[in-house]
Amino acid sequence: MTIRLVTVVGARPEFVQVGAIARAIDTSFGSSIDYHLIHTGQHYDTNMSQDFFDELGLPEPARHLGVGSESPAVQVGEMITRLDGALRDLEPDVVMVFGDTNSTLAGALAASKLGVPLAHVESGLRSFNRAMPEEMNRRVTDHLASILFCPSENAVANLSSEGIFEGVHLTGDVMYESMLHTLSHRGDPDEVLRRLGLTGGEYAVATTHRTENTDSPERLNQIVLGLSDFASSGIEIVFPIHPRTRSRLELTLTPSSVRLIDPMSHSETLTLLENAALLLTDSGGLQKESYWLGTPCVTMRDQTEWVETVANGWNRLTGADRRRIANVAHEMLAGPLPERPPLYGEGTAVTTAILDRLMADIGVLAGAEAS
Repeated sequence: MTIRLVTVVGARPEFVQVGAIARAIDTSFGSSIDYHLIHTGQHYDTNMSQDFFDELGLPEPARHLGVGSESPAVQVGEMITRLDGALRDLEPDVVMVFGDTNSTLAGALAASKLGVPLAHVESGLRSFNRAMPEEMNRRVTDHLASILFCPSENAVANLSSEGIFEGVHLTGDVMYESMLHTLSHRGDPDEVLRRLGLTGGEYAVATTHRTENTDSPERLNQIVLGLSDFASSGIEIVFPIHPRTRSRLELTLTPSSVRLIDPMSHSETLTLLENAALLLTDSGGLQKESYWLGTPCVTMRDQTEWVETVANGWNRLTGADRRRIANVAHEMLAGPLPERPPLYGEGTAVTTAILDRLMADIGVLAGAEAS
């Protein structure tokens, strides 16, 4: 049996996830999966998109939709319109989407309208904050999906509480495999620190890109001031800045004690992170990668989907609160920190498990349709 699989991606976290899937197809499933990738164009800057494709060895997109930066509603609407034609041309047996971005939602809706089975990788996560666009993207996608791949038991429980039981698989997190691949294929890791003039263990990394933070001048200002307060104690903060955040920072305070740099490649980001004393972020992917790399994390959000890292003590939530950001950052640096047991099926068999289950479930769905 050969199935035609189309993945829909558009943002950095999805590029990392689909990289693991694409490599597993090449090595183990090439004769049974006819694979095609659609890039929506949600992230389009070279260092937000093409550099990731090059570094992760991703295949050339079968379609590049070129949607670009728009308001969320316009962006999703344009993606759906362009995906409709692309999916009709490619005629997939199954569409696979990842995570919680606008591209994820658009891919889910387009597949659903065409009656194509949908598989969702990183399913079942919940922040329980419906004001977050990512939360609603993920919820809608889960309820449209026929095949749902969960990174944790908590994610499975979340789906069960919403009445989703069929097609649910506990597989673990594909990003761990992708992280291992990137680490094993990078060049001299010390080059990044030398280029930036950094010493391992003597700096912190900060990032923020979530709409809830960047679209609120008050929240963004609180974050900037919290970072500045923490940096004033003598630790340098390196801030690879998302294009959306840069545009917003032009309207508020840019702290001289925080060093703004351009976005970095996946390998550079991992090197920066594994040598940092602390991470301050609102990124879901970085929360996990910091845990795996043994770097404590301060999450500048009110909730997180990755609740296991918080329960374990390696991640603490501060919201966008100036004093809490600085105080918790100092507390995390002071330690001590607990052990780091596996939380998300860490290993090198997650992608194989996902693709094995995908093949089996598509066979079941095709049989049911035929009968």
